Amino acid sequence: MNDKRIFPRTAVPQLQLPMTDGSRFDLRKALDETENFHILLFYRGWHCPVCQQQLKAWDKKMDEFESLGVSVTAVSSDTEERGRQTVEDWGLEHIPVAYGLPLDIAKEAWGLYVSKAIKDKEADYFSEPGLFIIRPNGMLFASNIQTMPFARPPLDEVLNAIRFALKNDYPGRGEVSEVPASALKE
Repeated sequence: MNDKRIFPRTAVPQLQLPMTDGSRFDLRKALDETENFHILLFYRGWHCPVCQQQLKAWDKKMDEFESLGVSVTAVSSDTEERGRQTVEDWGLEHIPVAYGLPLDIAKEAWGLYVSKAIKDKEADYFSEPGLFIIRPNGMLFASNIQTMPFARPPLDEVLNAIRFALKNDYPGRGEVSEVPASALKE
C-alpha cells in the first residue's frame, strides 16, 4: 500500500479550484498572500449538517484568524450549484468557499478518505473532512484527516494551537516518515 500522507515540514500539493464568489482559488497565490499560515478546511459538502455547524463557527471566527496572520479556505468536491447553495443556505459571509475538488486529487494528493452516498441528499461520492495548516513556504505544519463527519478538532483548540506555535516558534511535528531500526522496540 502506498502511503499518501503528507508529512509535516514537506511541501503540500498545488491546488487550484473555482470559488463560489466567481474567482479562482490558487493555493500558491494564497500562500504568497498569507503572513503565518493558510488553512485548507476540507468539508464533506452541502449535505452535511456537521459541516454546516463547523463552517458557520469558522465563519464567525475569521477575524481572529486574520488577526493571527492566518487565512482560511473551505474546500469540497461539491458542484458549483451545491457550493453556492452551501454559502447561501448556511449564511456564510466571511469564509471563502471553493468547490469542484476532484476526488482523485482529494484521495491521491491530499490523502483524504472518500465515501459513497448512503442518503438521497448526499452527493454520489465525496471526500471526508480534513484540515491542513500550511506555512507560507508551502510546507505542511499540521493536519487532521478523518474517515467520518464526527469528532472534528474544536475551533478554539485550533486557534490556541496556532497562537502557541506562533509565540514559541514551534515546528511541525510528526515529520518522521521512516522510523530507524534503532528506534524500534523488540
